[in-house]
Amino acid sequence: MVSNAINQQMTAVIERVRCSLVQLTNGHLGSGAGTIWHADGLILTNAHVVQRHAPQVLLADGRSFPSRLLAYDESLDLAALSIAAHNLPTMELGSSRRLRAGDWVIAIGHPWGVVGAASAGTVIDVGVPLELPRYPGDLIQVGLQLRPGHSGGPMVDGNGRLVGINTMIAGPQVGLAIPLHTAKKFLRVHLGRASENS
Repeated sequence: MVSNAINQQMTAVIERVRCSLVQLTNGHLGSGAGTIWHADGLILTNAHVVQRHAPQVLLADGRSFPSRLLAYDESLDLAALSIAAHNLPTMELGSSRRLRAGDWVIAIGHPWGVVGAASAGTVIDVGVPLELPRYPGDLIQVGLQLRPGHSGGPMVDGNGRLVGINTMIAGPQVGLAIPLHTAKKFLRVHLGRASENS
């Protein structure tokens, strides 16, 4: 009974989060993920996903929009896009600073083209990983499988609140995500936006 309740809760969280997940395509075979940050068309993703281009954005409801690149920071691996859409579904913000080792998180994305796939695991640490000592800030290190196509998608806590942006693989069972507090600072510096996403 307990396991069924946990499964139902996780499934509900994933379904809710998928509404704020987008696909980014560059017109070729490659595609990545993005996270709706603001209801009026602001999308957050990885710099390595867009590579200074403005990809086509496919929403969870099937609508497709051209995007405009608003901000790009290669060192942080973050980029912000804008599309001409309104009343988009956003996620409640969590706290990346309160994450602790052992906390459950879920990464959503499109690994190998599988749309809206979810991968769950526990936090290993939030800090500078040994694999990326020159990254200018902390990263969320998680014991889960990230694959090509997860990049730019949301990482959420067990309640479905956004805590990070998936960014890369650090090992067979280790994924890295950019913490929410870093994403907020990126938007504040480059766009002058408030930290809230609604």
